[in-house]
Amino acid sequence: MKVLFLSAWYPHRNDKMAGLFVQKHAEAVALYCDVKLIYVHADEKISNFEIIINKSKNLTEIIVYYPVYKNSIFYKISKIINYLKAYLIGFKSLKSENFKPDIVHVNVLTRTGVIALLIKLLTGIPYVITEHWTRYLPDRNAFKGFFRILFTKIVVRNASAIMPVSKMLKNAMLSHKLVNKNYRIVDNVIDPSFTTTFDLHKRTKKRIILVTCFLEVAKNVRGIVRTISMISKIRDDFELIIIGDGLNFNDILKYSNELSITDKFIFFKGEKESREVAEWIYNSDFLVLFSNYETAGIVITESLALGKPVLSTRVGIAEDYIGENEGIIIEIGDEEALFEKLNYMLDNLKKYDKDIIRSRFINRFSYESVGNKIVNCYKEVLGNK
Repeated sequence: MKVLFLSAWYPHRNDKMAGLFVQKHAEAVALYCDVKLIYVHADEKISNFEIIINKSKNLTEIIVYYPVYKNSIFYKISKIINYLKAYLIGFKSLKSENFKPDIVHVNVLTRTGVIALLIKLLTGIPYVITEHWTRYLPDRNAFKGFFRILFTKIVVRNASAIMPVSKMLKNAMLSHKLVNKNYRIVDNVIDPSFTTTFDLHKRTKKRIILVTCFLEVAKNVRGIVRTISMISKIRDDFELIIIGDGLNFNDILKYSNELSITDKFIFFKGEKESREVAEWIYNSDFLVLFSNYETAGIVITESLALGKPVLSTRVGIAEDYIGENEGIIIEIGDEEALFEKLNYMLDNLKKYDKDIIRSRFINRFSYESVGNKIVNCYKEVLGNK
């Protein structure tokens, strides 16, 4: 089967982490299909179009960088024209290899969806959509604009399947009347590092771990820091390890310093590679997530695959996977509940059987499992064509 991926987000030369979850889906599908991916990216530093082609087994990435001219009075118009030209360059590359897809897989609406719709109208090739964006969630309330809403509704209605990455995202899309008869949830892929085992660190304290990008409006790390400060006044048998970097890192570090808990109860470890993150989670007792919103929250699946319970707010996939044997869910922004449940989990670690948790989730988010699930959706779509 030949599959064409189109995505609004994807790793590129200026940000290797952007849309990494889309790349992992493409790699997962490429285990079973011939996959070509087109991604176009605006670049103010170039004056001509540039095309980069990366090939790895059954996956070919066609990345087209196109110029934008911010100082031009025709900036918006020229950006749209160059965006479309970039896609034409990508399609010419496909044509040169005589690649005609059986199905198009759109990732992140809306413009990529419009292109897939045009392909369907011109060639009859069906398309499916995987959505990751938080803009539909009520806490974001960012799905606005007459034409955006109109075109998104048209694109969704004409898709053969919609595959959001959580039930919460599906319900949020439906609340905006993005109607399609074939909604199905697709999991994000986790790195194989999160299904391995590691040597155990020597430690004397119970360990909580947080993995975050330090985008405070979404992650609410300050609320965790404040709660840890309160808990430190009544007990000293624990530590919080924070892994990650990002926009508000220095602000949070400063706040922790002001509360005099840095390097006493909270330890900032900075950004780590996937394997290092997995080893830190493996050597912790449970993970905490106090986000205001998430479309998925892949760190939840990473923790569960390593056998570690999770204390999370009611965001993303939390309700999909966290039951009483896997951890606790609290309401968004509820610091009293965070205080209470952190203490509860610290006192009841034996309640959570890491081997049982691990056995339930270790294979669920693998490249093979997720790729097979997506390909089965393709087969159903093409069988009903």
